[in-house]
Amino acid sequence: TIGKRKLIPRLSPKKSVEGLIGGIVGALLVAYGLSFLWDNLTLLQWLIFGGITALAGTVGDLFESSLKRAAGVKDSSNLIPGHGGILDRLDSFLFSVPIVYFYLQFFT
Repeated sequence: TIGKRKLIPRLSPKKSVEGLIGGIVGALLVAYGLSFLWDNLTLLQWLIFGGITALAGTVGDLFESSLKRAAGVKDSSNLIPGHGGILDRLDSFLFSVPIVYFYLQFFT
């Protein structure tokens, strides 16, 4: 009920601008909390880390949606019925992990 403005409706009609903002805010809150548990990054570095991880995950999800649209399929597989396939469970992860790795290599 909150997400009124569609992010990129031709790729992913259910994704909203409000959802993106909520995801980024959630990631920033987690990063803020992690800054108290681990002191290997400054607070600012943790917040940047959270923000870019959230954005990378969103880009990964939209990229996978574009692949499905180009292939003309709704789901990438039927391994997990009702969930869009295994790629829908991993798309954000696949884009975020390399960014997380290089970010941590650079700052720690």
